[in-house]
Amino acid sequence: MSRIAYVNGLYVPHGSAAVHVEDRGYQFADGVYEVVGVRNGRLIDEELHLDRLDRSLAELAIARPMSRAALKLVMREMLRRNRVRDGMLYVQMTRGVARRDHAIPERCTTSVVMTARRAKAVRLEDLREGVSVITIPDIRWERCDIKTISLLANVLGKQKACAAGVYEAWQVDAQGFVTEGTASNAWIVTKDGQLVTRHTDHAILSGVARRSLLGLAKEEGLALVERPFTVEEARAAREAFITSTMSYILPVVEIDGAVVGSGQPGPVTRRLQDRYMSYVDGPGARA
Repeated sequence: MSRIAYVNGLYVPHGSAAVHVEDRGYQFADGVYEVVGVRNGRLIDEELHLDRLDRSLAELAIARPMSRAALKLVMREMLRRNRVRDGMLYVQMTRGVARRDHAIPERCTTSVVMTARRAKAVRLEDLREGVSVITIPDIRWERCDIKTISLLANVLGKQKACAAGVYEAWQVDAQGFVTEGTASNAWIVTKDGQLVTRHTDHAILSGVARRSLLGLAKEEGLALVERPFTVEEARAAREAFITSTMSYILPVVEIDGAVVGSGQPGPVTRRLQDRYMSYVDGPGARA
């Protein structure tokens, strides 16, 4: 069965799906998006993703194209038509089509594009053995809290990671603090057992997996601190890991070639992996 895409109210063959050449998303990256994980035919943390989508639209003053109830119906129809039980759903909304001009047009109809595909969230080998990361300067704009489709800096950073033969690149601000990965949030476990991740501000995206894990870590009684940490602190940490919608919780065992802790996924990371997988398979992630 061929894949199906949703484009502005129509379900069309994926191979022929298209938007107008003067869509502002295409010309200005004037749009936002969400990637929602699908497990056992269910959308993981759907409400949290839709909350963040609403916030991103509001921050850019892009009109909501439909009600949340209507959007949910389309999302489920996309899973059904593409027969996705495990994979991802991509939702993109742009300001719409208008004559090319930097100024925001007074009247514009929000464009909506949606795709869905089957995929395994992450390799089992990476979950069990961990991954390596490098650090790079954070060259992004100062509103990384908005999930916009303007991802060129992230793409270039990810390419540096690929060229280095590692899984991810952690971005570092001018003060030497880790902000986040190119497509993930960063965490460490300090030598005294504190679980640390950067607080949410304009420098990072409030990851949905990050948000869910914060709650689970509190339920587990872990010593949780939201604050910046330096590259040096991360290299000296007992454990490190990353979180994202499609990677879940991935142990980080090497940073810039330096081994983290024992070089193996640590007990806190393992504990949180188990807790998170129970969460995504349970009713909480679908509420």
